[in-house]
Amino acid sequence: MITGPTWSQKLRDEIGQAVIGQDAVIERMLVALLANGHVLLEGMPGLAKTLLIKSLGTALGVQFERIQFTPDLLPSDVVGTMIFSPKDGGFATHKGPIFANLVLADEINRAPAKVQSALLEAMQERQVTIGGNSHILPKPFFVMATQNPVEQEGTYPLPEAQTDRFLFKLLVDYPSAAEESLMMERWGQVTKSPVLKAVTSGEELLELRSQVDQIHVAPAVQAYILALVRSSRDLAAQAEGTGNARRLLNFGASPRASLALFQAGRALAWLRGADYLSPALVQEIFHDALRHRVGLTYEAEAEGLSTDKVLDQVLIRTPVPAKV
Repeated sequence: MITGPTWSQKLRDEIGQAVIGQDAVIERMLVALLANGHVLLEGMPGLAKTLLIKSLGTALGVQFERIQFTPDLLPSDVVGTMIFSPKDGGFATHKGPIFANLVLADEINRAPAKVQSALLEAMQERQVTIGGNSHILPKPFFVMATQNPVEQEGTYPLPEAQTDRFLFKLLVDYPSAAEESLMMERWGQVTKSPVLKAVTSGEELLELRSQVDQIHVAPAVQAYILALVRSSRDLAAQAEGTGNARRLLNFGASPRASLALFQAGRALAWLRGADYLSPALVQEIFHDALRHRVGLTYEAEAEGLSTDKVLDQVLIRTPVPAKV
């Protein structure tokens, strides 16, 4: 029987041949795979976001497709289209790159609204519509998207309805000095490039989800998850209702946030080798699951507050259950 730590380590070891560091980000990506969720990675250029996702696809042994999002992209470039065949006078379905197990949506915020809406159906329904017919996407199916937080020219901000479909929004930071030095030593040669192999499969991933479903979640922990999410809504509602000039949130997290914490929490517990979900694990993934589901006010941004700092207040004001 495969255990969480064993499965996690073999994937980490394989990905580590191409990507140095980013251990926390890799773990969250594995959690998303087990929880059947999509991931949005945000970070400065050159932080190996694309390489990380591509390496994950290779190590998983699944079909991988990359879509480079640009302002002139069309929905048919993503989902596919109907092609006329002069030979028989009929139309045939030409499937787009979305028909893969792991889809990299590179620079997703550069795509116009029509393309984003087409991707939205795929992410939520696991199907796409071509020529009026619905086509089921392969299993497993994940979208891992990247975006640049500094370049806003020629971009289309993702609507809240789409960002809410992502299980996690992960912030990719710069590597440490030691990690960056190791990169130069390992990949300083122009002719040297990492060659990865598959260490698991999509079928194995689908089977492992049944083990994740067996992770126990005590009623107290479930109530704690609910309290955290509803506390984010209370923070927005209180600010609006009391006329407080120092408003921090325009809106709180949706019910998808509760499901994200519940499902991802169990997946993280399984990866760590635990058989139950603890409040500490919920707190670990809290920011990743909610930072894209709440809206900062202009006043909060003017004060230099980030979404994570406001979420820290939610954690502080929500009592932690004493017994689970």
